[in-house]
Amino acid sequence: MKDDQMADANLTELLSGACPQSVAQLEDVLSTPTAAVIEMFARLDGHLLMVGAAGKMGPTMVRMAHRAIVESGSKMRLTAVSRFSDLSVRGRIEEWGIETIACDMLLPSQVSALPNCTHLINLTGFKFGAAANPALTWATNCDIPATLCRRFSESKIVAFSTGNVYGMVPPATGGSLESSRLEPVGEYAMAALGRERMFQYYCEQLQLPTLLVRLNYATELRYGVLVDVATSVLNDQTIDVTTGFVNVIWQGDANAMALRCLELPTVPARPINLTGPTGLSVRSVAQQVAALAGVAVEVTGTERETALLSQATHNYEILGTPQMDLETMLRWTVQWLQQGGASLGKPTKFNATDGKF
Repeated sequence: MKDDQMADANLTELLSGACPQSVAQLEDVLSTPTAAVIEMFARLDGHLLMVGAAGKMGPTMVRMAHRAIVESGSKMRLTAVSRFSDLSVRGRIEEWGIETIACDMLLPSQVSALPNCTHLINLTGFKFGAAANPALTWATNCDIPATLCRRFSESKIVAFSTGNVYGMVPPATGGSLESSRLEPVGEYAMAALGRERMFQYYCEQLQLPTLLVRLNYATELRYGVLVDVATSVLNDQTIDVTTGFVNVIWQGDANAMALRCLELPTVPARPINLTGPTGLSVRSVAQQVAALAGVAVEVTGTERETALLSQATHNYEILGTPQMDLETMLRWTVQWLQQGGASLGKPTKFNATDGKF
């Protein structure tokens, strides 16, 4: 079996096996690269800087990049950059053999001291607490992009955005496309659109290749929409289905697909949707969780006629197809919660329709 076939076979075995029993096992699954990611890194060289690497997605995405670089034999240098307010996260990343640099991205003097890079992934952002601290929301989401673009004007940039920049649509439409009208609601969504506009401006002014990744919503076993719903079901809480449909994508799939974006930045900047194959019914998810757990579930409310949904299947040809199926995500989530698995304690607030996070 060829190395690339072996990589995908190993990943398939992991995703079809038993629920991880520890954070270490979970992060191993979330950071296992696909054959396509390994092959891509074999084509790349230079220096990859991943900024905002200590957030929810950052550590496992950085680790996946590192594993792909090693397995491909690439000479690319990788550096994880963050404030690292939680030193344990920095320690864990360094234990994986990855170089780290502590940097407050709101301080231009610290950003200017960062090493030059050929490729940059921006994971910085401020969402939860945005309603209570709008000034920091705008500074983080709009000032940091401007600083990064000016500092790394010779790089190629993959900038994370969000599906929250879209408006609500009827579920029957399948969700918003990249060409759909943007109708951000609330401080976070408006600032997220501001983030996109800053990257677009500097992309054109500096001829800086940029890709805007509109993600919603990554999920794993410690946080995510499925964890929120499953936790409520297991705690015998009534499930409000007024927000009736959501997008989710397994974080390991999101990591792999985001890394494959490294070859896609263009001038002018363009957006690309990144999410699972279809919108999920919250009612159905709650019922499936209840069946898996052997408990009853009480549902209240009636599904609104619209929901925040994106379409992304048209991008699978260039980003790859998600490897994790919904049944396994739900089964693992229930088992993880029942066995007392760790939680990040960060509810997604996916059912907020007023834009307040």
